[in-house]
Amino acid sequence: MQSYYKLLKYKSFFEKKLQKSLFFCTFVPDLAIFDPEKRIFMFNSLILNRLYEWYEINHRILPWRETEDGYSIWLSEVILQQTRVAQGMEYYLRFVTRWPTVEDLAAAEEAEVLREWQGLGYYSRARNLHKAAKQIVESQKSKVESGKVVFPDTFEELRALPGVGEYTAGAIASFAYNQPYPAMDGNVYRVVARLMDIDEPFDTTDGKKLFHKQIEHLLDREHPRLFNSAMMELGALHCTPILGDACLSCPLQDACLGYAHGTAALLPVRKPRPKVRDRWFTYHIYTNGTHTLIQHREAKDIWYHLYEFPCTEGQTDDTYPFTHVLSHQRLHARYILHKVQKMPDIAGTIVIRWEDLNDYALSRLTLRVLDTMQHKG
Repeated sequence: MQSYYKLLKYKSFFEKKLQKSLFFCTFVPDLAIFDPEKRIFMFNSLILNRLYEWYEINHRILPWRETEDGYSIWLSEVILQQTRVAQGMEYYLRFVTRWPTVEDLAAAEEAEVLREWQGLGYYSRARNLHKAAKQIVESQKSKVESGKVVFPDTFEELRALPGVGEYTAGAIASFAYNQPYPAMDGNVYRVVARLMDIDEPFDTTDGKKLFHKQIEHLLDREHPRLFNSAMMELGALHCTPILGDACLSCPLQDACLGYAHGTAALLPVRKPRPKVRDRWFTYHIYTNGTHTLIQHREAKDIWYHLYEFPCTEGQTDDTYPFTHVLSHQRLHARYILHKVQKMPDIAGTIVIRWEDLNDYALSRLTLRVLDTMQHKG
């Protein structure tokens, strides 16, 4: 049967489903009595059944899957953007332990939230997280006094929160409230691109519209929570970026256009990456043995509102032993240790005790520099 599929070239996923439903009729003649739409529905059901069977056996036990609390699921979705589950787990548990309700998060200081977020990168997400929590509480002031803040439970309300796009809103709506919205993360884009053999870049405006339209055809509207969880898990554990021989044991192999056309390993397609900008930083670390200087980044640039040692920017002939790559910038850094009796008066800096440094949110590059300096003694 597999060799038969590989000989076919389909113009669309719908055409493939129709053709294969007709092919199934040669084995199950009773199917032929149904009209095309009915056969397509039955074929979709077959896909979903295989997907759900695979998920039941292979899915991971994750704390945000064990709850239907919108606030907790929102935290997990924001934390897990651009972050592996293994790394994100620690941050998720830290956040829900320290701020178990949206009211608790809203009452926190931004600096506290940034400090807990330290190391995840994309700090604008942490600022938006805090801003959104404050917005939710502010919008329900009359309820806050009686302790009855209700986390938003419609797609439109969720979408209106700072930092919440269509994907995050759909994910929360489906996972927390079982509403029929697709959750399109990177894993799902990859599965859909291969399943439907889509070579349109998924990270463009037109591409996102195309993928969203296609996933709507597959979405299980009776069980959206299960569907989205299973699609995301398939992409995370089986239909991974490096396929190897995973296609041979894939539960959706018979329905996969990418497998039939031999293009699965080439998908998904991304738009061309923007040119990476190089920057050179020199950190000046002042110490008198017990105290040091740090500064608050105020400019609307990378690491906005984080702290760092006094820093100058510009390339010199010196060696820059640290390299830190962001999505659009490549940072080269070095540090100069200044042992002083009295701290210099540098505009925008504050004097703190070394033992209090951990109370401030620092960029990952600053932490690397600090770690190296401390190991060198």
